[in-house]
Amino acid sequence: MSTKPVIAIDGPAASGKGTLARRVAQAMGYALLDTGALYRAVGLSMIRAGQDVRDVEAAMAAAQALDADRIAELTADPALRQDETAQAASIVSAYPGVRQALLEFQRGFAANPPGGAAGAVLDGRDIGTVICPNAPVKLFITASVEVRAERRFRELGGDTAGVDFAAVLADMRARDERDTTRAFAPLVPAEDAVVLDNSELGPDAAFQAAMDVIRAKL
Repeated sequence: MSTKPVIAIDGPAASGKGTLARRVAQAMGYALLDTGALYRAVGLSMIRAGQDVRDVEAAMAAAQALDADRIAELTADPALRQDETAQAASIVSAYPGVRQALLEFQRGFAANPPGGAAGAVLDGRDIGTVICPNAPVKLFITASVEVRAERRFRELGGDTAGVDFAAVLADMRARDERDTTRAFAPLVPAEDAVVLDNSELGPDAAFQAAMDVIRAKL
């Protein structure tokens, strides 16, 4: 696919893969693509249009309508990080037609990193298994569902914001179920991925562990 190195970082929601991917990209001087933002962009575009995210045909049309300019516009929208958008993204990302529509954009980014970058870091759910199966470095970042729910609970403001931890935990389990059991591109570690469980690791320790793997692989 590309003569430039690709680092594939996969993992479930709130595993810390996004934060790790940003740090890795900065350290390596690579271009970064948060592929989850693409699915959020599909969900957000449907919300903005008043469409039902469970309408498969509408979701496919929304994904097919995205171009680089529209993606840039939607990913810069603060609403992209709202919980409603995350829920929508989790639903539409299970549709094979949506995933297929975004496939070439992701592969194109990996093959030709913007800005003349020396390589690319892509984080998501199926980078190492579907998008870039030949990536020389594949990391699968995970943590227990309880730890990930606690992270999301704090991110949403916790008790002071009136957030219900039990609801967050239930949502996290539901998202894991959707991600791991969907028929097309389920969330699973690639056979040659290095699994990094950061349940008991801070961001710095997780970053160091990831960089050790990357240096060894490259």
